[in-house]
Amino acid sequence: MDIEQKQADLIEHFVKQASLNKGSSLASIIIEATSNPSLFAFSEILAVPNVAELQGTEHSLYLNLLRLFAHGTWSDYKSSAGSLPPLVADQILKLKQLTVLTLAETSKVLPYDHLMQELDVTNVRELEDFLINECMYAGIVRGKLDQFRRCFQVLFAAGRDLRPGQLSSMIQTMTNWLATSDNLLLTIQEKIKWADAMSEVDKKHKKEVEDRVEEMKKTVVSHKADMEFRGHEEIYSEPGGVMDFEEDRIRPKRRRHPLH
Repeated sequence: MDIEQKQADLIEHFVKQASLNKGSSLASIIIEATSNPSLFAFSEILAVPNVAELQGTEHSLYLNLLRLFAHGTWSDYKSSAGSLPPLVADQILKLKQLTVLTLAETSKVLPYDHLMQELDVTNVRELEDFLINECMYAGIVRGKLDQFRRCFQVLFAAGRDLRPGQLSSMIQTMTNWLATSDNLLLTIQEKIKWADAMSEVDKKHKKEVEDRVEEMKKTVVSHKADMEFRGHEEIYSEPGGVMDFEEDRIRPKRRRHPLH
């Protein structure tokens, strides 16, 4: 089963469970969902009416916890831990994985020093082990570890849930991208038309050159034939030419009489 399908199945499972439970039972489901090693999207669970009803109740801190896993980072947890339930080891790991995804949204080159600060990692070996074993092997990111430059080059990162207000920004970004794509397409089409026109001009010019060459060949051949004809004509018509010589050679010689 691929990651996307497994993710979809887990979301469907927890949405169904959240729809059937309330209060403390719902809090347990939120803990289970945020601890699951294969679940990295939580907006559908947040949208369940029963979950929204936790707001203002004694279990509201579990609603805050779910919001943290949908949109927040490890640093966000540390700054607001007082209003959140304690995290178990699986939740801490999950939140640090999600932190890497958030950082990858804004930059495709993540310096080691920045990552270690955001993840509370004390050395490069620990950081690289985390990126390899908990991120790349999990399939949520792909990239290259650059020990010389001390950075992680992100080639792919799974997307996180959209934060409140982020949708309008994303729509604007996509609108700008579409406008740029349309302009680029028009430019390409104009280049194609220009190339086609130049191709036709080249073909026409080539045809004209070929016609001129062919015409010159015919002229040369005609001139050569004319010169050869004129040469033969001069030979046959010249006095003392071939015919006169032949006639002189076959004419009988007159007998000369002795002098008296």
